[in-house]
Amino acid sequence: MQHLLKKIGFLCAFSLPLTVVVGYYMGAWWNYSNIVYVFVLIPLLDELLGKDQHNLSPTEATAATQDNFFNAVLYAWVYVQVAFLLWSAYVVSTDTLSTAAYIGFCVSVGLVTGGVGITVAHELGHKTAYFDRLHAKILLMTVCYMHFYVAHNRGHHVWVATPKDAATSRLGENFYSFWLRTVVGSWQEAWDLEKERLHKKNKGVWVWENEMLKAMIFPLLFAGSIFVVLSVWQGVIAYEWLLFFVFQSIIAFSLLELVNYIEHYGILRKELAPNKYEKVNPLHSWNANQLLSNLFLFQLQRHSDHHANALKPYQTLNDMPDSPQLPAGYPLMILTALCPPLWFKLMNPRLQQWKMSQQVG
Repeated sequence: MQHLLKKIGFLCAFSLPLTVVVGYYMGAWWNYSNIVYVFVLIPLLDELLGKDQHNLSPTEATAATQDNFFNAVLYAWVYVQVAFLLWSAYVVSTDTLSTAAYIGFCVSVGLVTGGVGITVAHELGHKTAYFDRLHAKILLMTVCYMHFYVAHNRGHHVWVATPKDAATSRLGENFYSFWLRTVVGSWQEAWDLEKERLHKKNKGVWVWENEMLKAMIFPLLFAGSIFVVLSVWQGVIAYEWLLFFVFQSIIAFSLLELVNYIEHYGILRKELAPNKYEKVNPLHSWNANQLLSNLFLFQLQRHSDHHANALKPYQTLNDMPDSPQLPAGYPLMILTALCPPLWFKLMNPRLQQWKMSQQVG
């Protein structure tokens, strides 16, 4: 029964776009209902429901890996998100929202496309099948962050917890400095990785095989196609959609970078020789086992096991009790990270205490 309830629990994520839709039709300040849901209700329920520290047995993990339900949930999300964005395009191009309602609506949409959408893209992007990776790229296209597929898989997972990784936040680095460094750095890293890959094939960068060219072109085609349809349908230039698309994309990928900031803050691997580091293990990521937020995020918060076993499907990720532990789930930690003095006060002592415990061990 416990396994069945948790299995069904992964459907929780679909309540987020529903909350945005209901909030919009209720009007005015209800457009902020999804923000309250994510950053108030879920943390409260996390505290009430407690942690999930149960790990599957090898037999159960094998069965879960072979269960098509878990992949079906991911695929379903891709089409829900695309439909959700098309509905959002209709809303912003046909309704004159107040400034307050518009901000609430845009942020709420970005929480969906970034908080869950990029999480699903991350999961699908780690799979080896073309069909899975295609769906990952579709999701990343909708938030203008397709280079994440290159930078994350071939950069971050290689150099995580080292100074070479643009997506690893450093001790004492506030989120806002990290945001600028990682947004620019991960883009450059992805370009360098693609240039190196193509060079090995004796090809230049200006070929269609370059994933970075696709990362620039496909979001423009996606947004541009919707813009043309809306403009022709309404008989006016539907600039509102383009502004909204950029706004929600920034919210979405900023949420991703907030999560990156939280997941690896201050942790470094030992350098064994110049540019050679110890193997990535579960000690190199912050872990969180809050039950509800893990269901919403497809167990992304069990990040320690993910980095140690990157191809492991989300439904089989384990709790790693020896890994550094976050004091709360991602929603509450995100709010904390947005206030650097509070973040440093909470996390720096915790980081130092964990490092000392490892030295003693």
